[in-house]
Amino acid sequence: MSVPAKAIPLSPPPEGEISTRALLAELARHNAKRLIFSYDGRDVLPGYHVTEVKDGQFSGLDCGANPEAWRETFIQLWDVPSEDGRTHMPAAKFSAIMHKVQEHVPFDSDARLTFEVSDGIGAIQLFRADSIAADDTHIRIALSRRPASCKPRDRWLEQQQVQACCGPVADVAAKCCASPDS
Repeated sequence: MSVPAKAIPLSPPPEGEISTRALLAELARHNAKRLIFSYDGRDVLPGYHVTEVKDGQFSGLDCGANPEAWRETFIQLWDVPSEDGRTHMPAAKFSAIMHKVQEHVPFDSDARLTFEVSDGIGAIQLFRADSIAADDTHIRIALSRRPASCKPRDRWLEQQQVQACCGPVADVAAKCCASPDS
């Protein structure tokens, strides 16, 4: 006999990461520009494909025996050369792909966003979107590797930073949590 699973509230995406919503909003401002993803110090090749977009809801137990749950959207990029002389796809095409996916596989636009990148030979590597920059002709999404982390340690470090900043021993004039009027 199985025991019913206890509902676990969904964890928000990591702070500072770009969500699908933010990505698509920025791309909408640059529809005609060529979209380039950069990772590991180089740009994707002009023939890259968006081979799959997945939405998932996950639950697990971290190393401190704390239940965790989150939603995540995966965008898989196949980093291959162009076979017909094409250049990098326009931002509008990428946006159209994402909107088509949303019609068939609804995803949470504010969920954690992960890019899976491979050249079709090497193993898929996981990345997160760090920044978006545009010039006159291109819009570039900088990707960095998604590292493993220890969630209990991360929560403890965050708590230490808040206490050091806003705790009773902090210098009142230097408090980062002080109101703008103080």
